[in-house]
Amino acid sequence: MTIKRLALLTVLLTYLLIVFGGYVASSKSGMGCGPEWPLCNGEIVPAFHGETLIEFTHRVIGAILGIVSFVLFAKILRTEVSPSVRAVGYWMLFLLIIQVLLGALVVLKDLPTSVIAIHLIIAMLFLASLIWIWRRAEEKADIQTYPSDRSGQQQRIKGHFNIVLVLLLLLFGFGAYVKHESLGMICGSFQCRNSFLPMTGPEIIQTIHRGLAFILALYILFLVFLSLKKGWDGKIQKRLILSAITVLIQVVLGVLTITSSIEISWAMLHLAAGTLLFALVAETRVYIGSAAFLKTKLSIITNHNLPNKTEV
Repeated sequence: MTIKRLALLTVLLTYLLIVFGGYVASSKSGMGCGPEWPLCNGEIVPAFHGETLIEFTHRVIGAILGIVSFVLFAKILRTEVSPSVRAVGYWMLFLLIIQVLLGALVVLKDLPTSVIAIHLIIAMLFLASLIWIWRRAEEKADIQTYPSDRSGQQQRIKGHFNIVLVLLLLLFGFGAYVKHESLGMICGSFQCRNSFLPMTGPEIIQTIHRGLAFILALYILFLVFLSLKKGWDGKIQKRLILSAITVLIQVVLGVLTITSSIEISWAMLHLAAGTLLFALVAETRVYIGSAAFLKTKLSIITNHNLPNKTEV
């Protein structure tokens, strides 16, 4: 299996693990194996029932992901790839190790909320590193060997997507905190208790989470408008439109999660859509910095500078 296909498989497994992790949290099955790791209730393979089955399944998916990730890293080391892909491979391995240690700490310390939030953020960074490897695995040289974008448009677009990624990571961090501290119902649809403004610490945290979601939605919609106005690369425009649709679905799912009193099915779909949005944005960010993007721009510039047949 090629690095590209193996990386894609790892991306899909990571997505599954993140979403299933949301199910573990929503069903309150995080301690289904007791305060033990890597054993589950004192056994390698426990009795399959209730919360234990859910938590053990999550661990099995994580173990499979770990094995596939190590295979991917070994293949990167044995294959001729660009130095940047190799460097990201090391980062991927580092994030995986940190993620495993944080997962163990979450269980051994009885689900501390702050660690759980960091655990989710690291998972997203791990997913982003895998997407980088997947999209750039076939590049045999560093991007510096290709013509640069002298107009600076590429750097400006990169900056926009970097901001979106930071907003998403903050959104996931606060969302995880809200989820595991059971703050989802602290505020209603439009106000907190009898006041429009949050008055207590939990209300402020919940409001920050909602505010970040609102800012993110507006920013992505703004980028769609900007991309059409400035004539950005067509592939970026399509990715942005898809991201905008996803973020709107995410907002609707967020509202349904609250109005359903945080029903598990809506909460899982909310996390699934959010993770998909992060993956879309991360993939677009990788594309903008890739040789494929620069080759497309070079082709456009070259064709634009060619003399018209009628002028020859």
